[in-house]
Amino acid sequence: MAIHGDVVIGIDIGTTSTKAVVFDEQGRVLASHAIDYPIIQPHPGFAEQDPEELFAAVIQAVGAVTIRHGIRPEQVKAMGLSAAMHSIMALDGSGRPLTRLMIWADNRSVAQAERLLKEQNGLDIYRRTGTPIHPMSPLPKLLWLKEKQPDVFRQARWFVSVKDYVLYRLYGDYIADHSLASATGLFRLDTLDWDEGVLSFLGISREQLPRLVPAIHILQGMKKEWADKMGVSADVPVVIGASDGVLANVGVGAVLPGEAAITIGTSGAVRTIATKPTTDEKGRTFCYALTPGYWVVGGPTNNGGILLRWLRDEFGAQEREVAKKLGMDPYDLLTKYAERVPPGSEGLVFLPFLSGERAPYWNANARGTFFGLGLHHRREHLIRAVMEGVCFSILSVALAIRDATGPMSEIRVSGGFAKSPFWRQMLADMLGKPLIVPQTHEASALGAAAVALHALGELPSLEMVKPWIGTMARHEPNEAHTLIYAELFDLYARLYERLKEEFDVIAAFQRRNG
Repeated sequence: MAIHGDVVIGIDIGTTSTKAVVFDEQGRVLASHAIDYPIIQPHPGFAEQDPEELFAAVIQAVGAVTIRHGIRPEQVKAMGLSAAMHSIMALDGSGRPLTRLMIWADNRSVAQAERLLKEQNGLDIYRRTGTPIHPMSPLPKLLWLKEKQPDVFRQARWFVSVKDYVLYRLYGDYIADHSLASATGLFRLDTLDWDEGVLSFLGISREQLPRLVPAIHILQGMKKEWADKMGVSADVPVVIGASDGVLANVGVGAVLPGEAAITIGTSGAVRTIATKPTTDEKGRTFCYALTPGYWVVGGPTNNGGILLRWLRDEFGAQEREVAKKLGMDPYDLLTKYAERVPPGSEGLVFLPFLSGERAPYWNANARGTFFGLGLHHRREHLIRAVMEGVCFSILSVALAIRDATGPMSEIRVSGGFAKSPFWRQMLADMLGKPLIVPQTHEASALGAAAVALHALGELPSLEMVKPWIGTMARHEPNEAHTLIYAELFDLYARLYERLKEEFDVIAAFQRRNG
């Protein structure tokens, strides 16, 4: 069915797929298309992607929505870009990749991150850059590349993120937005420029990094080959946008100080808006740029919906078969099993660190742990404990953000988990606060579209995005459940502290025997 009238396209380059979402000028979703791609894991701890696959996904996703829905080039008022944070790769002088993209989930630089913290005043680097010292960050990844692949490091003419590479292919220019740059560990919050001290330590120059621009920067003059394949004009305004995390705040309407957004997709995150750069004295939270004058303070977790996928794939063969016979989604069946179990999983606590952990611990050696397991526990207890463990990790981040920025006045949730009323209620109970569920499930793409209109002057303030976003549901916390979870969260936090040294031991064993 053809779409009429002017549209804005939000492009969200995510961890497992790229989505092109078509919006009208009131933020209503008119069409969308996603292209999936794999994460390549050639060695334990590595997480890479093929930059050409991701670039092709951008072209194909936009082309699919314009062609399928009869959208003419002159209808596309603007396109806005969102991209996952922390990716880095090396290019030669001709712009050809020398490496794959190392993405946020890549933990190969554990040793380099530990040395940065202990020997290079890592906490000072964090306070200047707003990016915690952790293997997710491009800073230790670049140090790993320098030490482990020195020939590649020397050959590199450019170091870029996935969005930088896409823009280079589209426009032939190396350019990076303040938002993604502020998630590299190489960017100073106070000057909005590359950090000369960090660059000097790494042995790279600012000429090897893209030119920096704010999120509202507009590009035009796209290479005709790609414009034609996407079904848009070469002169369509493309607004560089920001990272997927900060744009998700815009896309759910959490755009004022004290308003928080919680996203649980493959991983998870808690974020709130600040009007000045704000870091945490203990280094637990990040601070990333949004648009001029707005910052997002928050913390990401490694372990969100990916843990339910792990349960389904590794232990859920029976559930998959039953769900198939019943015509159900296997995830819905897993959730129904979890609903049979009372809050607290009858004394089973799960530390959900199957992929290490980022905020608030920033410990790549952290490992998953079931504590309190007894003969009375069944499969459904483990399922519920895993879901509760994800919520405990979100609560730990929310408490760290509260210490840095003050109480949260409003919490809005999005991501795959938001499709489950049961899981949403569990999180409301855990936080002890009401949760608002916006109608959109495409928060980052909507945020990118809103910033695009903001850059064109058609959305004078990002606050004006709020009327776009209806409320699908609201969850009030169950006070009795909140008390149970408060007791167990204290245990959860103590368990982490007591197991921290043992995590180092088992992680070293796993690396030796991987």
